[in-house]
Amino acid sequence: MTVNQVIEEAGFSPASRISTIGVSEILKIGARAQAMKREGKPVIILGAGEPDFDTPDHVKQAAWDAMQRGETKYTALDGSPALKAAIRDKFARENGVSYELDEITVATGAKQILFNAMMATLNPGDEVVIPMPYWTSYSDIVQICEGKPVLITCDADAGFRLKAEQLEAAITPKTRWVLLNSPSNPSGAAYGAEDYRPLLDVLLKHPHVWLLVDDMYEHIVYDGFEFVTPAQIEPRLKNRTLTVNGVSKAYAMTGWRIGYAGGPRDLIKAMAVVQSQATSCPCSISQAASVAALNGPQDFLKERTASFQRRRDLVVAGLNAIEGLDCRVPEGAFYTYSGCAGMLGKATPSGQRIETDADFCAYLLDHVHVAVVPGSAFGLSPFFRISYATSEAELREALVRIADACAKLV
Repeated sequence: MTVNQVIEEAGFSPASRISTIGVSEILKIGARAQAMKREGKPVIILGAGEPDFDTPDHVKQAAWDAMQRGETKYTALDGSPALKAAIRDKFARENGVSYELDEITVATGAKQILFNAMMATLNPGDEVVIPMPYWTSYSDIVQICEGKPVLITCDADAGFRLKAEQLEAAITPKTRWVLLNSPSNPSGAAYGAEDYRPLLDVLLKHPHVWLLVDDMYEHIVYDGFEFVTPAQIEPRLKNRTLTVNGVSKAYAMTGWRIGYAGGPRDLIKAMAVVQSQATSCPCSISQAASVAALNGPQDFLKERTASFQRRRDLVVAGLNAIEGLDCRVPEGAFYTYSGCAGMLGKATPSGQRIETDADFCAYLLDHVHVAVVPGSAFGLSPFFRISYATSEAELREALVRIADACAKLV
Protein backbone atom coordinates (compact mmCIF):
# COMPACT_ATOMS: atom_id res chain seq x y z
CA MET A 1 0.00 0.00 0.00
CA THR A 2 1.37 3.42 -0.95
CA VAL A 3 1.67 6.34 1.47
CA ASN A 4 -1.14 8.13 -0.37
CA GLN A 5 -3.38 5.09 -0.03
CA VAL A 6 -2.67 4.93 3.71
CA ILE A 7 -3.56 8.62 4.10
CA GLU A 8 -6.72 8.21 2.03
CA GLU A 9 -7.81 5.17 4.03
CA ALA A 10 -7.08 6.83 7.36
CA GLY A 11 -8.98 9.98 6.48
CA PHE A 12 -8.33 13.49 7.71
CA SER A 13 -7.48 14.03 11.36
CA PRO A 14 -7.36 17.59 12.72
CA ALA A 15 -4.63 18.74 15.09
CA SER A 16 -5.50 18.05 18.71
CA ARG A 17 -5.34 21.77 19.50
CA ILE A 18 -8.53 22.35 17.47
CA SER A 19 -10.19 18.96 17.79
CA THR A 20 -12.74 20.22 20.37
CA ILE A 21 -13.27 23.64 18.80
CA GLY A 22 -15.83 24.42 16.13
CA VAL A 23 -16.74 27.37 13.95
CA SER A 24 -18.38 30.19 15.90
CA GLU A 25 -22.04 29.51 16.73
CA ILE A 26 -22.80 33.08 15.67
CA LEU A 27 -21.43 32.41 12.21
CA LYS A 28 -23.31 29.11 11.92
CA ILE A 29 -26.63 30.70 12.88
CA GLY A 30 -25.96 33.59 10.49
CA ALA A 31 -25.18 31.19 7.64
CA ARG A 32 -28.38 29.22 8.24
CA ALA A 33 -30.44 32.40 8.42
CA GLN A 34 -28.91 33.68 5.17
CA ALA A 35 -29.68 30.36 3.47
CA MET A 36 -33.31 30.65 4.58
CA LYS A 37 -33.40 34.18 3.17
CA ARG A 38 -32.15 32.91 -0.18
CA GLU A 39 -35.02 30.42 -0.13
CA GLY A 40 -37.41 33.37 0.08
CA LYS A 41 -38.24 33.20 3.79
CA PRO A 42 -38.71 36.61 5.50
CA VAL A 43 -35.87 36.16 7.99
CA ILE A 44 -34.84 38.96 10.34
CA ILE A 45 -31.22 38.44 11.41
CA LEU A 46 -30.41 39.82 14.85
CA GLY A 47 -27.24 37.83 15.33
CA ALA A 48 -24.44 39.76 13.68
CA GLY A 49 -22.26 42.09 15.74
CA GLU A 50 -21.97 44.66 12.98
CA PRO A 51 -23.18 48.27 12.85
CA ASP A 52 -25.71 48.96 10.12
CA PHE A 53 -24.18 52.40 9.48
CA ASP A 54 -21.80 52.92 6.58
CA THR A 55 -18.11 53.75 6.92
CA PRO A 56 -17.85 57.58 7.05
CA ASP A 57 -17.21 59.25 3.69
CA HIS A 58 -13.99 60.94 4.78
CA VAL A 59 -12.59 57.54 5.76
CA LYS A 60 -13.47 56.03 2.37
CA GLN A 61 -11.95 59.07 0.67
CA ALA A 62 -8.72 58.58 2.60
CA ALA A 63 -8.53 55.00 1.35
CA TRP A 64 -9.07 56.16 -2.25
CA ASP A 65 -6.43 58.86 -1.87
CA ALA A 66 -3.95 56.31 -0.50
CA MET A 67 -4.54 54.06 -3.49
CA GLN A 68 -4.04 56.99 -5.85
CA ARG A 69 -0.73 57.75 -4.14
CA GLY A 70 0.34 54.17 -4.71
CA GLU A 71 0.27 53.13 -1.05
CA THR A 72 -0.43 49.54 -2.04
CA LYS A 73 2.79 47.92 -0.84
CA TYR A 74 3.73 46.20 2.38
CA THR A 75 3.90 48.43 5.42
CA ALA A 76 5.87 47.94 8.61
CA LEU A 77 5.11 44.55 10.15
CA ASP A 78 2.76 45.63 12.95
CA GLY A 79 1.48 48.96 11.70
CA SER A 80 2.60 51.95 9.67
CA PRO A 81 4.26 54.84 11.54
CA ALA A 82 1.34 57.08 10.55
CA LEU A 83 -1.27 54.75 12.02
CA LYS A 84 0.76 54.09 15.15
CA ALA A 85 1.05 57.85 15.65
CA ALA A 86 -2.73 58.23 15.26
CA ILE A 87 -3.28 55.44 17.80
CA ARG A 88 -0.79 57.00 20.21
CA ASP A 89 -2.62 60.31 19.94
CA LYS A 90 -5.99 58.60 20.40
CA PHE A 91 -4.87 56.87 23.61
CA ALA A 92 -3.52 60.17 24.98
CA ARG A 93 -6.51 62.27 23.89
CA GLU A 94 -9.37 59.96 24.84
CA ASN A 95 -7.93 57.74 27.56
CA GLY A 96 -5.17 59.74 29.20
CA VAL A 97 -2.70 56.90 28.63
CA SER A 98 0.74 57.48 27.11
CA TYR A 99 2.38 54.97 24.74
CA GLU A 100 5.47 55.21 22.57
CA LEU A 101 5.21 53.96 18.98
CA ASP A 102 7.06 50.74 19.84
CA GLU A 103 4.46 50.08 22.55
CA ILE A 104 1.68 49.95 19.94
CA THR A 105 0.74 47.10 17.61
CA VAL A 106 -1.70 46.90 14.69
CA ALA A 107 -3.18 43.70 13.27
CA THR A 108 -5.86 42.36 10.97
CA GLY A 109 -8.67 42.95 13.44
CA ALA A 110 -8.76 42.88 17.22
CA LYS A 111 -9.24 39.11 17.09
CA GLN A 112 -5.72 38.78 15.71
CA ILE A 113 -4.43 41.06 18.47
CA LEU A 114 -5.93 38.65 21.03
CA PHE A 115 -4.52 35.64 19.22
CA ASN A 116 -1.06 37.19 18.97
CA ALA A 117 -1.06 38.03 22.67
CA MET A 118 -2.09 34.54 23.76
CA MET A 119 0.24 32.77 21.33
CA ALA A 120 3.15 34.96 22.41
CA THR A 121 2.66 34.42 26.15
CA LEU A 122 0.90 31.16 26.99
CA ASN A 123 2.73 27.96 27.82
CA PRO A 124 0.76 24.69 28.00
CA GLY A 125 -1.55 24.78 31.02
CA ASP A 126 -1.24 28.50 31.72
CA GLU A 127 -4.57 29.88 32.93
CA VAL A 128 -6.63 32.79 31.63
CA VAL A 129 -9.49 34.07 33.78
CA ILE A 130 -12.52 34.91 31.62
CA PRO A 131 -15.82 36.21 33.05
CA MET A 132 -18.98 34.63 31.64
CA PRO A 133 -20.82 35.51 29.49
CA TYR A 134 -17.94 36.13 27.10
CA TRP A 135 -17.36 36.73 23.41
CA THR A 136 -17.15 33.30 21.86
CA SER A 137 -13.58 33.60 20.56
CA TYR A 138 -11.94 34.34 23.92
CA SER A 139 -12.05 30.80 25.26
CA ASP A 140 -11.30 29.15 21.92
CA ILE A 141 -8.23 31.31 21.29
CA VAL A 142 -6.87 30.42 24.73
CA GLN A 143 -7.39 26.72 24.03
CA ILE A 144 -5.78 26.87 20.58
CA CYS A 145 -2.75 28.47 22.24
CA GLU A 146 -2.68 25.53 24.72
CA GLY A 147 -3.82 27.61 27.66
CA LYS A 148 -6.62 26.79 30.08
CA PRO A 149 -9.68 29.08 30.21
CA VAL A 150 -10.87 29.63 33.78
CA LEU A 151 -14.51 30.61 33.31
CA ILE A 152 -16.21 32.61 36.05
CA THR A 153 -20.00 32.94 36.08
CA CYS A 154 -21.18 36.55 36.33
CA ASP A 155 -24.97 36.48 36.42
CA ALA A 156 -27.56 39.14 35.75
CA ASP A 157 -27.94 39.97 39.45
CA ALA A 158 -24.27 41.02 39.43
CA GLY A 159 -24.81 43.09 36.29
CA PHE A 160 -22.88 40.44 34.34
CA ARG A 161 -19.72 41.89 35.93
CA LEU A 162 -16.84 40.11 37.66
CA LYS A 163 -16.53 40.74 41.39
CA ALA A 164 -13.27 41.11 43.31
CA GLU A 165 -13.90 38.07 45.49
CA GLN A 166 -14.48 35.92 42.39
CA LEU A 167 -11.26 37.14 40.83
CA GLU A 168 -9.28 36.54 44.00
CA ALA A 169 -10.60 32.99 44.27
CA ALA A 170 -9.78 32.25 40.61
CA ILE A 171 -6.12 33.30 40.68
CA THR A 172 -3.53 30.55 41.05
CA PRO A 173 0.24 30.37 40.49
CA LYS A 174 -0.55 29.34 36.88
CA THR A 175 -2.75 32.38 36.12
CA ARG A 176 -1.18 34.35 33.29
CA TRP A 177 -3.97 36.68 32.20
CA VAL A 178 -7.30 38.13 33.26
CA LEU A 179 -9.43 39.10 30.26
CA LEU A 180 -12.06 41.84 30.65
CA ASN A 181 -14.38 43.33 28.03
CA SER A 182 -16.21 46.63 28.61
CA PRO A 183 -18.74 47.36 27.25
CA SER A 184 -19.32 43.67 26.81
CA ASN A 185 -20.20 41.49 23.92
CA PRO A 186 -22.67 39.78 24.54
CA SER A 187 -24.25 41.43 27.58
CA GLY A 188 -23.67 45.13 26.99
CA ALA A 189 -22.49 45.39 30.61
CA ALA A 190 -19.78 47.96 31.28
CA TYR A 191 -17.31 48.58 34.09
CA GLY A 192 -17.15 52.08 35.52
CA ALA A 193 -14.21 53.26 37.59
CA GLU A 194 -15.98 52.12 40.76
CA ASP A 195 -16.45 48.63 39.27
CA TYR A 196 -12.84 48.33 38.11
CA ARG A 197 -11.25 49.60 41.33
CA PRO A 198 -11.73 46.44 43.48
CA LEU A 199 -10.56 44.22 40.59
CA LEU A 200 -7.43 46.29 40.04
CA ASP A 201 -6.68 46.16 43.77
CA VAL A 202 -6.72 42.36 43.54
CA LEU A 203 -4.36 42.42 40.54
CA LEU A 204 -1.95 44.69 42.38
CA LYS A 205 -1.51 41.89 44.92
CA HIS A 206 -0.61 39.35 42.22
CA PRO A 207 2.30 40.69 40.14
CA HIS A 208 2.51 37.54 38.00
CA VAL A 209 -0.96 38.16 36.53
CA TRP A 210 -1.39 40.33 33.44
CA LEU A 211 -4.55 42.12 32.32
CA LEU A 212 -6.00 42.19 28.81
CA VAL A 213 -8.86 44.64 28.32
CA ASP A 214 -11.01 44.65 25.20
CA ASP A 215 -12.33 48.20 24.75
CA MET A 216 -13.81 47.67 21.29
CA TYR A 217 -17.20 49.21 22.18
CA GLU A 218 -15.68 52.21 23.98
CA HIS A 219 -17.68 54.84 22.10
CA ILE A 220 -21.04 53.06 22.33
CA VAL A 221 -22.22 53.83 25.88
CA TYR A 222 -25.53 55.19 27.14
CA ASP A 223 -27.26 57.26 29.81
CA GLY A 224 -24.19 59.35 30.58
CA PHE A 225 -22.04 56.33 31.43
CA GLU A 226 -18.39 57.41 31.69
CA PHE A 227 -16.05 55.03 29.90
CA VAL A 228 -12.69 54.31 31.52
CA THR A 229 -9.92 51.83 30.82
CA PRO A 230 -7.82 50.21 33.57
CA ALA A 231 -4.42 51.66 32.57
CA GLN A 232 -6.06 55.07 32.86
CA ILE A 233 -7.23 54.66 36.45
CA GLU A 234 -4.39 52.49 37.79
CA PRO A 235 -1.04 53.48 36.25
CA ARG A 236 0.76 50.92 38.46
CA LEU A 237 -0.76 48.18 36.28
CA LYS A 238 0.14 49.78 32.95
CA ASN A 239 3.35 47.74 32.64
CA ARG A 240 1.34 44.50 32.62
CA THR A 241 -1.81 45.61 30.80
CA LEU A 242 -2.61 45.16 27.11
CA THR A 243 -5.31 47.64 26.05
CA VAL A 244 -7.06 46.36 22.91
CA ASN A 245 -9.28 48.39 20.61
CA GLY A 246 -10.06 48.87 16.93
CA VAL A 247 -12.02 50.79 14.33
CA SER A 248 -14.63 48.13 13.56
CA LYS A 249 -17.56 49.11 15.75
CA ALA A 250 -17.34 52.85 16.40
CA TYR A 251 -16.43 53.72 12.82
CA ALA A 252 -18.48 50.97 11.11
CA MET A 253 -15.32 49.48 9.58
CA THR A 254 -15.79 45.78 10.31
CA GLY A 255 -14.70 44.70 6.84
CA TRP A 256 -11.58 46.86 6.86
CA ARG A 257 -10.09 44.52 9.50
CA ILE A 258 -7.98 46.79 11.69
CA GLY A 259 -7.43 46.20 15.39
CA TYR A 260 -4.77 47.71 17.61
CA ALA A 261 -3.38 47.65 21.13
CA GLY A 262 -1.05 49.44 23.47
CA GLY A 263 1.09 47.58 25.96
CA PRO A 264 4.55 46.91 27.38
CA ARG A 265 7.34 47.05 24.81
CA ASP A 266 8.56 43.48 25.35
CA LEU A 267 5.05 42.07 24.94
CA ILE A 268 4.52 44.07 21.75
CA LYS A 269 7.82 42.69 20.37
CA ALA A 270 6.77 39.12 21.17
CA MET A 271 3.41 39.64 19.48
CA ALA A 272 5.20 40.95 16.40
CA VAL A 273 7.09 37.65 16.18
CA VAL A 274 3.78 35.77 16.02
CA GLN A 275 2.34 38.15 13.45
CA SER A 276 5.46 37.95 11.30
CA GLN A 277 4.83 34.24 10.79
CA ALA A 278 1.08 34.56 10.30
CA THR A 279 -0.26 37.47 8.25
CA SER A 280 2.64 39.94 8.26
CA CYS A 281 1.38 43.52 7.98
CA PRO A 282 -2.30 44.55 7.92
CA CYS A 283 -3.77 45.91 4.69
CA SER A 284 -2.03 49.16 3.70
CA ILE A 285 -5.24 50.77 2.43
CA SER A 286 -7.17 49.86 5.57
CA GLN A 287 -4.40 51.40 7.64
CA ALA A 288 -4.62 54.67 5.70
CA ALA A 289 -8.39 54.70 6.20
CA SER A 290 -7.94 54.07 9.93
CA VAL A 291 -5.62 57.06 10.25
CA ALA A 292 -8.44 59.21 8.88
CA ALA A 293 -10.94 57.57 11.23
CA LEU A 294 -8.87 58.24 14.34
CA ASN A 295 -7.63 61.70 13.37
CA GLY A 296 -10.74 62.97 11.63
CA PRO A 297 -14.14 64.29 12.78
CA GLN A 298 -15.63 62.46 15.75
CA ASP A 299 -18.97 64.27 16.10
CA PHE A 300 -20.92 61.57 14.25
CA LEU A 301 -20.10 59.06 17.02
CA LYS A 302 -22.57 60.73 19.39
CA GLU A 303 -25.27 60.79 16.74
CA ARG A 304 -24.85 57.08 16.03
CA THR A 305 -24.76 56.21 19.72
CA ALA A 306 -28.01 58.13 20.25
CA SER A 307 -29.57 56.03 17.49
CA PHE A 308 -28.33 52.83 19.13
CA GLN A 309 -29.75 53.97 22.47
CA ARG A 310 -33.20 54.48 20.97
CA ARG A 311 -33.05 50.96 19.59
CA ARG A 312 -31.79 49.59 22.90
CA ASP A 313 -34.73 51.14 24.71
CA LEU A 314 -37.14 49.75 22.13
CA VAL A 315 -35.77 46.20 22.39
CA VAL A 316 -35.45 46.13 26.18
CA ALA A 317 -39.01 47.38 26.63
CA GLY A 318 -40.34 44.96 24.02
CA LEU A 319 -38.62 41.93 25.53
CA ASN A 320 -39.61 42.78 29.09
CA ALA A 321 -43.24 43.06 27.97
CA ILE A 322 -43.18 39.36 27.03
CA GLU A 323 -44.07 37.04 29.89
CA GLY A 324 -41.23 34.62 30.55
CA LEU A 325 -38.43 36.90 29.30
CA ASP A 326 -36.27 39.10 31.51
CA CYS A 327 -33.93 41.64 29.94
CA ARG A 328 -31.41 43.77 31.83
CA VAL A 329 -30.75 47.29 30.52
CA PRO A 330 -27.21 47.30 29.07
CA GLU A 331 -24.82 50.20 29.63
CA GLY A 332 -23.23 49.95 26.19
CA ALA A 333 -22.46 48.06 22.97
CA PHE A 334 -25.45 47.14 20.78
CA TYR A 335 -26.65 43.89 22.34
CA THR A 336 -29.28 42.74 24.79
CA TYR A 337 -28.77 39.55 26.78
CA SER A 338 -32.19 38.43 27.83
CA GLY A 339 -33.05 35.62 30.21
CA CYS A 340 -35.44 33.03 28.81
CA ALA A 341 -35.76 30.65 31.77
CA GLY A 342 -39.51 31.21 31.71
CA MET A 343 -39.70 29.50 28.32
CA LEU A 344 -37.93 26.29 29.34
CA GLY A 345 -40.08 23.24 29.82
CA LYS A 346 -42.79 24.53 27.50
CA ALA A 347 -43.86 22.89 24.26
CA THR A 348 -44.07 24.32 20.76
CA PRO A 349 -47.28 24.07 18.69
CA SER A 350 -45.78 20.96 17.06
CA GLY A 351 -45.23 19.37 20.47
CA GLN A 352 -41.47 19.80 20.70
CA ARG A 353 -40.30 20.65 24.21
CA ILE A 354 -38.04 23.66 24.81
CA GLU A 355 -35.28 22.31 27.05
CA THR A 356 -32.48 24.83 26.47
CA ASP A 357 -31.87 28.35 25.26
CA ALA A 358 -30.53 26.81 22.04
CA ASP A 359 -33.92 25.08 21.59
CA PHE A 360 -35.68 28.40 22.15
CA CYS A 361 -33.53 30.20 19.58
CA ALA A 362 -34.00 27.39 17.04
CA TYR A 363 -37.77 27.66 17.59
CA LEU A 364 -37.70 31.42 16.90
CA LEU A 365 -35.75 30.90 13.68
CA ASP A 366 -37.81 27.98 12.42
CA HIS A 367 -41.27 29.23 13.33
CA VAL A 368 -41.15 33.05 13.14
CA HIS A 369 -37.93 33.52 11.16
CA VAL A 370 -36.04 35.60 13.72
CA ALA A 371 -32.36 34.72 14.12
CA VAL A 372 -30.84 35.31 17.57
CA VAL A 373 -27.94 33.64 19.38
CA PRO A 374 -28.35 31.37 22.42
CA GLY A 375 -26.53 32.17 25.64
CA SER A 376 -24.85 28.76 25.50
CA ALA A 377 -22.62 30.19 22.75
CA PHE A 378 -21.35 32.74 25.26
CA GLY A 379 -20.98 30.38 28.19
CA LEU A 380 -24.02 31.44 30.23
CA SER A 381 -27.52 29.98 29.92
CA PRO A 382 -30.48 30.29 29.72
CA PHE A 383 -30.18 33.57 27.83
CA PHE A 384 -30.20 34.78 24.24
CA ARG A 385 -28.43 37.67 22.58
CA ILE A 386 -30.03 40.16 20.23
CA SER A 387 -27.94 42.55 18.17
CA TYR A 388 -30.02 45.68 17.70
CA ALA A 389 -27.63 47.13 15.10
CA THR A 390 -30.39 47.11 12.51
CA SER A 391 -33.34 49.29 11.58
CA GLU A 392 -36.06 50.16 14.05
CA ALA A 393 -38.64 48.82 11.60
CA GLU A 394 -36.99 45.40 11.61
CA LEU A 395 -36.62 45.45 15.39
CA ARG A 396 -40.32 46.25 15.86
CA GLU A 397 -41.33 43.45 13.51
CA ALA A 398 -38.94 41.04 15.25
CA LEU A 399 -40.41 41.87 18.65
CA VAL A 400 -43.93 41.24 17.35
CA ARG A 401 -42.83 37.86 16.00
CA ILE A 402 -40.99 36.89 19.20
CA ALA A 403 -44.02 37.82 21.30
CA ASP A 404 -46.26 35.77 19.02
CA ALA A 405 -43.92 32.78 19.20
CA CYS A 406 -43.70 32.95 23.00
CA ALA A 407 -47.47 33.20 23.33
CA LYS A 408 -47.83 29.91 21.42
CA LEU A 409 -45.65 27.96 23.83
CA VAL A 410 -47.63 25.90 26.34
